[in-house]
Amino acid sequence: MPAMMATFGLEHLSVEDRLRLVEELWDSIAATPDDVPVTEAQQQDLQRRLDAYRDNPKAGSPWEEVKARLRSKPT
Repeated sequence: MPAMMATFGLEHLSVEDRLRLVEELWDSIAATPDDVPVTEAQQQDLQRRLDAYRDNPKAGSPWEEVKARLRSKPT
């Protein structure tokens, strides 16, 4: 068992409660995006992607279209 789970007694929580905790943790991280470390390589990749979008904003697909394509593929 992971040390943090044992330290905080999280192994006693139901799966539903652990999922709720994960969601709350994620929301707390997302609330302070400037505190999330980003490596130089990640910064460069983000800049490359932003530049590509600015050069050709119609090259990509909206999320709803991507999701529909993925869901329509046979498994």
